[in-house]
Amino acid sequence: MKPLSNAVNYLASQLRQIGLFIALIVIVVFFQITTAGITLAPINVTNLVVQNSYILILAVGMVMVIIAGHIDLSVGSVVAFIGAMAGVMISEWHLSWPLAVFLCLVLGAAVGAWQGFWIAYFGIPAFIVTLAGMLVFRGAAQIALGNQQISFFPKEFRAIGSGFLPAFGTTGYEPLTLVLGVLASLAILATSLRQRMIRRKYNLESEPVWWFVVKLVFLVALVLIVTVLLASYNGTPIVLIILGALVVGYTAIMQRSVFGRHIYAIGGNLSAAQLSGVKTKRVTFLLFVNMGVISAVAGIVFTAGLNLASPSAGNGFELDAISAVFIGGAAVTGGIGTVPGAIIGGLIIGVLNNGMSILGVDSDYQLLIKGLVLLAAVAFDVYNKRRSVGQ
Repeated sequence: MKPLSNAVNYLASQLRQIGLFIALIVIVVFFQITTAGITLAPINVTNLVVQNSYILILAVGMVMVIIAGHIDLSVGSVVAFIGAMAGVMISEWHLSWPLAVFLCLVLGAAVGAWQGFWIAYFGIPAFIVTLAGMLVFRGAAQIALGNQQISFFPKEFRAIGSGFLPAFGTTGYEPLTLVLGVLASLAILATSLRQRMIRRKYNLESEPVWWFVVKLVFLVALVLIVTVLLASYNGTPIVLIILGALVVGYTAIMQRSVFGRHIYAIGGNLSAAQLSGVKTKRVTFLLFVNMGVISAVAGIVFTAGLNLASPSAGNGFELDAISAVFIGGAAVTGGIGTVPGAIIGGLIIGVLNNGMSILGVDSDYQLLIKGLVLLAAVAFDVYNKRRSVGQ
């Protein structure tokens, strides 16, 4: 009975992650049925990836900020500001698009450094600093564009947000996409097995074998299904490669680097982290510099995909990014969260938006439903925390 009891206890501790997987599956199946198969049509899956890419990119940076116990309300305005500057650099200053992209990333780091200074070294709460930043950079975007729009960028720049990797073959499934999907699946298998072996070596493994296998099969199946769907349309979107690189890189940082462990320590208990020798001010400063760069990447992707730099770009992006993080399992009080969880949360929001749009649900009701989903996710987190304390 002991193995069964251990398995039940483990699953209870992982209830939030299990619920995420189940919620995503249920939502996809529901909309696949109600939209008469449109949800998983290859063209719609491609649109889901492209249209939600900038929110998923923002969620990668936002989850790190929230794990540390902070929040960033300025990311939507920073997206607009960076997009505006990209438009000005390319269309008015006549810079080459690679140089403009590089300068926009540097500018994003400068924006993050500006906000990080006030938060880390001046002691102003992140909520206040980034609320001010939301106004400042929205105004800066309007000033940079003169309240006008800039469009018609070079096709190479547009490809960042809406292009695809070169296709090989003219019929059937695009082979490069299939190869990338298989390689991604093998990487997931190898990484998961390696991590499990390391945990077992140091007697840290508590995950039942059967659940490990079920979770691994689900992840690999999900990757392969998406691969086949993408390969049957136009192939691999370039933005998916960008997003994949960010997810892999930042997952490794959060799980294996000293910087990542310090972020969790600060969010878990700031005083204990300081007493342990963590340079909390420096980590917080770098965290917001990183958020600025991530926001710049999202701004470039959004502007390139839309082929338009607009002073109204990015409206509400911060709310979607924050919602994705909390739906993805991050704790309101900090110290808990993962990059893959934030991506799953973002996908849940993306599928909800896409499915409701296909069904013709009014935007008012869409906001209502997303708000209720966010409230349910946070309430579930609080309930679990109270239950664990009670035990």
